[in-house]
Amino acid sequence: MSSEDLHAPRERLSKETLSLHQAIVSLIEELEAADWYRQRADDCDDEGLKNILLHNMREEIEHASMLIEWLRRNSDDFDHELRDYLFTDKDIVAQEKISKHE
Repeated sequence: MSSEDLHAPRERLSKETLSLHQAIVSLIEELEAADWYRQRADDCDDEGLKNILLHNMREEIEHASMLIEWLRRNSDDFDHELRDYLFTDKDIVAQEKISKHE
């Protein structure tokens, strides 16, 4: 983990904060990789290569999903927000207004 990504001195951060930081940075990297694979697949003329790139994209999405679940399990704040917004067909903005009044 690169210290330049930290916005406070490492020695002043709790182990919990450092673990959350590692998960968040890893999540960002997985989402970027999924985006890059999708773009490459869209730009690819070879059907076999396109299928491999899309397979790789889905693998990165799997990794991102695992990290999101880890964040939910290890952060009350993530747990609260993810329970409000995920796996619902409700209007997202309307759900925010409902959640703010609860």
